[in-house]
Amino acid sequence: MGDHRAEVVKVVSETFRLDPAEIEFDAPLEELGIDSKGRIKLLSALEIYHDVRIDLDRLDRFTDIGSVADVLGEALGGKAEGSDERR
Repeated sequence: MGDHRAEVVKVVSETFRLDPAEIEFDAPLEELGIDSKGRIKLLSALEIYHDVRIDLDRLDRFTDIGSVADVLGEALGGKAEGSDERR
């Protein structure tokens, strides 16, 4: 599992039209203007951008960029490992 914070910053900045230079990794998403509906939008954008599936039950872990990157890393790791499980 790698560090996906830069990728999350890119998706956040594009999805919510924010300057990537102003996005701090440990800032709460609420400080970026991302509320509960915004977290759903972010989850959806990450799924589309990275072609992965992220369960809605992981949404409560979306507290800051670092935690979103952790969830994304888990989803990407599961995608590589779980490709045979879907058969």
